[in-house]
Amino acid sequence: MAISEPYSSTGLTVSTTELSIVSGTSTLQNVTDDGIYQCFLDLNALVAGDAFDFSIYEKVAAASTKRKAFIASFAHAQGADNAVWISPSLVLLHGWDMTLIRTAGVDRAIGYSIRKIA
Repeated sequence: MAISEPYSSTGLTVSTTELSIVSGTSTLQNVTDDGIYQCFLDLNALVAGDAFDFSIYEKVAAASTKRKAFIASFAHAQGADNAVWISPSLVLLHGWDMTLIRTAGVDRAIGYSIRKIA
């Protein structure tokens, strides 16, 4: 099994429009490159009053509708230890995407890495 990093950025500016972190745009994607994926987020830029939601979308079957399969919320400063947040590893294949949206506070640049085992 090979490990790769198909998507990454040192700072995607996230606002109140849901952004695909796969494409860096507000157009949600239907990625069909199957594998086991995990997202790493650098939330160091968050301060008191900030809130962001991270979602992973996937289709249950190839012909079905893409829906949220995982949701995580982050609020306020993330601690002095500068820890990186890591999503669970998920088997994705039918039409997936990972997104971020700001729900409170101000726009922040959030670094990320999506890693894949295939």
